[in-house]
Amino acid sequence: MSLDRPLLGIMLMIGFCIVAPMGDAVAKLLGKHIPLGQLVFVRFAFQAIVLVPIVLATRRAWRMRGRVLYLTALRTVLHILGIGAMFTALKYLPLADAVAIAFIMPFLMLLLGKYFLGETVGQRRLWACIVGFAGTLMVVQPSFVEVGWPALLPLAVAGVFSFFMLITRQIAKETDPIGLQAVSGVIAVILITPLLALDSSLPILQLVEPTLFEWNLLVAIGILGTLSHLLMTWSLRYAPSATVAPIQYLEIPFATLIGFIIFRDLPNTLAAAGICVTISAGLYILLRERAVAREAARAPAPV
Repeated sequence: MSLDRPLLGIMLMIGFCIVAPMGDAVAKLLGKHIPLGQLVFVRFAFQAIVLVPIVLATRRAWRMRGRVLYLTALRTVLHILGIGAMFTALKYLPLADAVAIAFIMPFLMLLLGKYFLGETVGQRRLWACIVGFAGTLMVVQPSFVEVGWPALLPLAVAGVFSFFMLITRQIAKETDPIGLQAVSGVIAVILITPLLALDSSLPILQLVEPTLFEWNLLVAIGILGTLSHLLMTWSLRYAPSATVAPIQYLEIPFATLIGFIIFRDLPNTLAAAGICVTISAGLYILLRERAVAREAARAPAPV
């Protein structure tokens, strides 16, 4: 039975675009008081707490070995690094700027597909990558002038998550999405726990006693982070990626709105122009991908 329900897929992706920046906003609120290691640990611990029972109750495939287990562990390390870099960036940058800069990822994915997977990428899409990168620099520039090197952290987030997605592509057909996220949550907890158990002088690895309000926010960040990944997974289950991928750019205006409501932050004129350029270039690439796919589908089969 076909699961194609494009409208439901689109609505789920819109839900992701709202929930994901809400999680980022909570991380920004907590970043001033909770050390990074503790924050990331809670994020992944809740992912495991929520998803492992679901996997067991629904008897989903989750056991891994060999190449798949190795790639899943590597993917989890990248996930930890990416979230850690994003949470750090949010301490210094407006929410909308951090999210918009990280949206250089589609351009990096296109280039990684070309040079690592041997995928064909036309000149027009390469030029769109250049334009999109220029738009990203327009967003970076005012933040870099104001806060310095932390403005570059979302670029690191994009780079890390590009490799994260590259690995996900390699194992997507061999794993259940929810099972994969559950196993990743468990692996992350196993990796982070010994670091937090050390008597470290590094501020990011120290533990603090949260207030009741901060405990509530920690629970929220775990739930929002897990829910956002589930919404994205479910959206791709009910609609093709070519349908829902353009919708993901709604995350930027939602992040702008949430950032203004909570922090009274708005991108300045140059950053706002850069966001528009980045979105336009990204949407062009997605439209070209769709057009190329249609042309390939219409091409006569070889005889």
